[in-house]
Amino acid sequence: MPDNVIAPTIPTIPVTPAVLEGLRAIVGDRGLILDEQAKQPFVTDWRGSTVGTAAVVVRPANTEEVSRVVKLCFDNGIAIVPQGGNTGLMGGATPWPTHQGIVLSLGRMNHVIEVDPVGYSMTVEAGCILQTLQETAAGHDRFFPLSLGAQGSCMIGGNLSTNAGGVQVLRYGNARNLVMGLEVVLPNGDIWNGLRSLKKDNTGYDLKLLFMGAEGTLGIITKAVLKLWPAPKDVATAWLAIRDPQAAISARTLPFSEDIANGARGAVRAIAFNLVALPFALVLLVTGIGTALL
Repeated sequence: MPDNVIAPTIPTIPVTPAVLEGLRAIVGDRGLILDEQAKQPFVTDWRGSTVGTAAVVVRPANTEEVSRVVKLCFDNGIAIVPQGGNTGLMGGATPWPTHQGIVLSLGRMNHVIEVDPVGYSMTVEAGCILQTLQETAAGHDRFFPLSLGAQGSCMIGGNLSTNAGGVQVLRYGNARNLVMGLEVVLPNGDIWNGLRSLKKDNTGYDLKLLFMGAEGTLGIITKAVLKLWPAPKDVATAWLAIRDPQAAISARTLPFSEDIANGARGAVRAIAFNLVALPFALVLLVTGIGTALL
């Protein structure tokens, strides 16, 4: 942790033996990590710059267990750090060194509950690895567009809680734009069930939006209904050597961009522009995604 960071004072009561036994009664021995070495991956951020502490790492297996763990901690004044894949670079999922409470890891909740290819939706648990969801969608000839560098280890619950963007954010939007419904455990242990797959839902406040981007402060996401798209049939990529970054900006307005976008009878769904600095040149990487590019 950088020397100029002041660790906050966290209002919490230490985990007592009675509370520990209560946690064990809920999640079993398999759901508790007490060994200091085994806890290290959960209390250390991805870069290794922040190393915190936790009395215990709790790994519930389902929503009911999450609810009971949160209620037990709520009743006893114990602080909780919710955690998905712990792949973030801002330390938001890593406990502080002053933390005396628990880390609540959702990694055991990793089931795809339902895939609806006709309705273009997928219901999943929060501990599912992002890449697993991409591959599951592809196996049903569908496409889940959220994609980022940590997709092989980050979890969808963390993606939604941080309102992740990813490399296709300009075309498909942030994580909150890819969700139709959520199930959330509230700070007192109550379960809010908003698992709806309606494309049109005008039945009042859209409460699910409160939890995406809140990073676990308003509740712990346990399940989600995700939007799917038709699977792209063709991906065409071109490398264009350019003289400077300004030329890359200008290239986006050249006629060939419109030609690509209007090509293949309107079958192009997205065009991505990425500026890449190579040792020998600046390169503009142009990728078209659609159903009939080639």
